[in-house]
Amino acid sequence: MTTSQRPILLCVDDEVRSLETLERTLDEEFDVLTANSADLALELLRSHDVQVILCDQRMPDRTGVELLTEVRDRWPQVARLILSGYTDSEDIIKGLNEAGILQYITKPWHPESLLMIIRSACRMCALQSENALLNMEMRLTEEQAEQQVSEKKAHLRNSFQLEEIKRHAQSPLNKICDQVSKIAPYDVSVLITGPSGAGKELFARALHYNSLRSDRPFVVENCGAMPDELLASELFGHKKGSFTGAITDHVGLFEQADGGTIFLDEIGEISPAFQVKLLRVLQEREIRRLGEQQRRKVNVRVVASTNRDLEEEVRAGRFRQDLYFRLAEVTLELPALSRRTIDIPVLANSFLQTAMHQFDKPVKGFSEEAIACMKRYSWPGNVRELQNEVRRMLVMCEGEWLTADLLNPRVLRAAPGGEDEDIDMFAGLEGTLKEKVELLEKRILRETLIRHRWNKSSASLELGLSRVGLRSKLERYELEKSGDSETSKQH
Repeated sequence: MTTSQRPILLCVDDEVRSLETLERTLDEEFDVLTANSADLALELLRSHDVQVILCDQRMPDRTGVELLTEVRDRWPQVARLILSGYTDSEDIIKGLNEAGILQYITKPWHPESLLMIIRSACRMCALQSENALLNMEMRLTEEQAEQQVSEKKAHLRNSFQLEEIKRHAQSPLNKICDQVSKIAPYDVSVLITGPSGAGKELFARALHYNSLRSDRPFVVENCGAMPDELLASELFGHKKGSFTGAITDHVGLFEQADGGTIFLDEIGEISPAFQVKLLRVLQEREIRRLGEQQRRKVNVRVVASTNRDLEEEVRAGRFRQDLYFRLAEVTLELPALSRRTIDIPVLANSFLQTAMHQFDKPVKGFSEEAIACMKRYSWPGNVRELQNEVRRMLVMCEGEWLTADLLNPRVLRAAPGGEDEDIDMFAGLEGTLKEKVELLEKRILRETLIRHRWNKSSASLELGLSRVGLRSKLERYELEKSGDSETSKQH
């Protein structure tokens, strides 16, 4: 078997253009192998130490599920993902049950989302391999196993304590954390609202690990864009033979979470028909697996989240009012990152510490200029986008500091309030008109120089200035490159 420092990813698709697109998207981070047939894929698996296989479902020689079923039997350690333009529930269920796929990814896919899924799959594969080695090296006694479980639970509880949520001392999140501390001990349903990437799952976990249920399971289900039959199977379970592909009994997440908490993400996406089923479960506190008549009592706390305005959805008749009131005994409203810019330096430095440890790449920190640019950007992807940006900056960095020129161009170009908003160009500037114009000119000069990595020839060309004219303005506004000599500011 060959070895590689980077994770090896095998992409299987009978369409050559699809393979080329996948390879271009993924080859900066992974060693990408491609196969346009199942036979070639099996040959590559025999000769390479593949961590993840990403397979199209519809292929002429055999389906993705059929190929991944064989992969599961012969190379169970390989993480298996299916990529398909079809969302047939039968295909999805067969993939989950027969091929043991980790995730079913629908086309068209978003590059950043696909990268995050594959990173997670690689991490899971590495952890499984490490766990298998540990199991081979030692035989745990019952007492040792109990101790380890206890230590892991304690670690989880500590990780999700409210004081561990990264934020500024005057953060708007302080009020939300106070709410969580008040409601966590009580068995009330909680609805967490806010834009995607704002940290809704983080607060759902904080609710669980600060509650009396913290020793019991916490399970998560993303309800968005999932067929009703598959969602019912995942949440309530099914009996063997209840539908095509149900080859074994399956315990649903409500049963798995018994005594603990279930987090229903993107609850606003479920269909009206499924809303009725979920309401009955919440009212009766019992579930019935697909294909059987027996009802099973469950004792779970429900935390749900959405980026929709559910009150408006209720008024529009798209969401049941009685279900809304069941889910929203207490509502937590998470603000977008653009509404709490005071937290950006704290979050960025926290993400940087984690990334430095993960990549084994130490730096001194961020330049003041980089922090200032990040605080001016609107971050439509919220905390998740900021985390990805910090990781990218660290990967691209060649010096001791993460300077502003490492930022994505869209971050550098952003005006306060975001690129797409119709804003007053003088918003946030104080003084006379002349002073405002000078401040705006200084900002434009600085941002242009940052984009051009302080190359004055390129910057002067974009600005329509001569080098002498640019130099004069830099002296006038006392602008000079900053970064390497700066200390990282812990705001």
